[in-house]
Amino acid sequence: MENQKMEIVTAEKSVAVELAAPEQNSRRDFMKQAGSILGMAGIMSMVPMGTRSAAWAGGSDAPELKEVKVGFIPLTDCASVVIASVMKFDEKYGIKIIPSKEASWAGVRDKVVNGELHAAHVLYGLVYGVHLGIGGQKKDMAILMTLNNNGQAITLSNQLKDKGVTNGAALKKLVDIEKRDYTFAQTFPTGTHAMWLYYWMASHGINPLSDVKTITIPPPQMVANMRVGNMDGFCVGEPWNNRAIYDKIGFTVATTQDIWKDHPEKVLGCTAEFVQKYPNTARALTMAVLEASKYIDDMANRRKVAEIIADKSYVNCPVEVIDQRLEGKYEDGLGKKWDDPNYMKFCNDGAVNFPYLSDGMWFLTQHKRWGLLKTDPDYLGVAKQINQIELYKQAASQVKVSIPKDVMRTSKLMDGKVWDGTDPKKYAASFKVHA
Repeated sequence: MENQKMEIVTAEKSVAVELAAPEQNSRRDFMKQAGSILGMAGIMSMVPMGTRSAAWAGGSDAPELKEVKVGFIPLTDCASVVIASVMKFDEKYGIKIIPSKEASWAGVRDKVVNGELHAAHVLYGLVYGVHLGIGGQKKDMAILMTLNNNGQAITLSNQLKDKGVTNGAALKKLVDIEKRDYTFAQTFPTGTHAMWLYYWMASHGINPLSDVKTITIPPPQMVANMRVGNMDGFCVGEPWNNRAIYDKIGFTVATTQDIWKDHPEKVLGCTAEFVQKYPNTARALTMAVLEASKYIDDMANRRKVAEIIADKSYVNCPVEVIDQRLEGKYEDGLGKKWDDPNYMKFCNDGAVNFPYLSDGMWFLTQHKRWGLLKTDPDYLGVAKQINQIELYKQAASQVKVSIPKDVMRTSKLMDGKVWDGTDPKKYAASFKVHA
């Protein structure tokens, strides 16, 4: 057991060290001329729906690449990338998605940046961090679409439960009274899980940067590290929170939908260079993943999806552990069971997938809050650079997914604060607990 613990700690340190370490091109000439009169949407609206996908795949907008290598981390929310490949939605649009299983978010980052991967299932905040040079090597990045809302959680150890900690207030009390090093894990410093963990703790009066210690652990290693006592809690995507309950080593103290209902989570990310060089491929990839997202959101398909992604080639986890929360069937490990209407959603007629500018801007406000950004960036300008709104609209119109009228959306988080993107600088400075 001691050897096992040493191996896991070593893996953690290596990841921590690793972490320490435009515009799209014009379309072809004839599309420029036609676009001046009607625009892409107008042209395609005159083409019968049954032939449109064939036009994308076989006409002037044929994908520049036939094979697209897309990275993913073993998590339930990699499903749309995997399903697009396994169910052959990709072939409909003239490409073949090659899913590539990766070991850590740092690995995904590096392979996308250096071109080993064309695109990836990736953390929203990771893309923004890389673009600004605060999450590794600086590189202009792009987000093609949002892959999912909801479906992450914060897990605490049974050792904390034995001390009476079953909620945030009890954790705050214990941290104040019983002085020791409390260790909590997230998956990447600028990523979504770090921001959910920090937000939840701060909402209960715990400063995640000074009151406790936070470390970086790849998602599939979370449960193993908690089992050998390396951490008191973690924030990660499913199925690893449910797996901690299944293995009887932890419990769910909060879901991320408790923190922010219908929050943005993973995205289909790539470099800006990829979009500029291969715009038709980027569009085809987006359409294929949108088709898969629609398929997954049909609840009648979710058991089959769980069976597919449970395979060792993908998530490598028991089907029942994945399927339970994928279908919205929750239990917290403390005896409570419920049907959560805010389960992981992959499409919701496009409400999930639209790359809202305000979603990206929110992560920047939290990066500023926690000292990852020393000064306020051009919040809206950065979001406009990264989030590929026009390309997404083109893709969504072809797969019959609704497109929201506004590039911003309004949400209320667990502490009552409302985020709508109108004054990000003021919002970032408004938190009592910060770096």
